[in-house]
Amino acid sequence: MKLYDYAHAPNPRRLHIFLAEKGLEMERVQIDLTKKEQLSPEYREVNPLCQVPVLETDDGARISECLAICRYLEDLHPEPNLFGSGPDDRAQVLMWNHIVEQEGMPGLAEALRNRINNFRDHALPGPVPYAQIPELVERGRKRAGHFLDFMDRRLTGRGYLALDRFTIADITLRVAVDMAARMANKFELRVLDERPALAAWHARVSERPSTQAT
Repeated sequence: MKLYDYAHAPNPRRLHIFLAEKGLEMERVQIDLTKKEQLSPEYREVNPLCQVPVLETDDGARISECLAICRYLEDLHPEPNLFGSGPDDRAQVLMWNHIVEQEGMPGLAEALRNRINNFRDHALPGPVPYAQIPELVERGRKRAGHFLDFMDRRLTGRGYLALDRFTIADITLRVAVDMAARMANKFELRVLDERPALAAWHARVSERPSTQAT
């Protein structure tokens, strides 16, 4: 299998942690987003949406979208289980993973992509050159703060986000929190300060070697 990848982007990072938890390695092809290689004609043949990661399977099929790739690999390598065992657990894991994807990451991306110069002509991911809207930076910052407050409440009295053990939902949240931390100074965003449950969870998952995967 072959992975089209960019080591510093949030969704590839989610996959790196997932692969490390599974003990899997594969060939990687780096697509440098800072050089806009994702917009090249060659990469558009790989993924017309011009996003990473993409997994190319042994039979040549290509799978985009981080969650779809992780689900495919979970089916091939079911242990350690990261999606939950049984319908109730799986529903909780997918629900909380979706909440982080839809309520957390978009606010962070909204602030970042509407301010950073590298996204000036591509404020939204993909091939369409949407212009930045500076007014959205503050809204994104507020959305991110409200999301982090929500996660702190959810994690109060809990060890992990979805179940009583580490799952892909925790991977997604870890990447979102780390993304927020990198933005903290420039965007005046508090992340772990005054959020004790979130801070305790972050310290707990940071003990896992997989969270250092690149």
